[in-house]
Amino acid sequence: MSVTQTWLKCENAEFNAQWERGSGTVSAYGELDAANADLLAEYVARCVKHCHWLTLDLTGLKFIGTAGFSALHRINVVCSGADVRWAMVPSLAVSRLLRICDPDGVLPVNEPKRSPQSRLLQLIPESS
Repeated sequence: MSVTQTWLKCENAEFNAQWERGSGTVSAYGELDAANADLLAEYVARCVKHCHWLTLDLTGLKFIGTAGFSALHRINVVCSGADVRWAMVPSLAVSRLLRICDPDGVLPVNEPKRSPQSRLLQLIPESS
């Protein structure tokens, strides 16, 4: 069993890819904006050649701009053309952008599992 891993550092972001046995994960950290969104799309396009299933882990992104959203659409097209199934795991910033720019849920999203400590408090009415 061999795991292949690569790193790409660019302005305000880092990308990491690892894959084995047709399954891969690309992770992004930092900020995704006009300065580096094309690099992410190109990086994923290179990694897709090694996968049948891809997870795009965006939980490390603190910011994503509209150029990042365009890159996600390009990734969707590349994966579709290569017959690669994929889904992204968004950070809070990415989820916020998707609610605005992708309200119909066209892009495949797997929401991250949250620990019990990260749940919002639920108010319970006082009993009389």
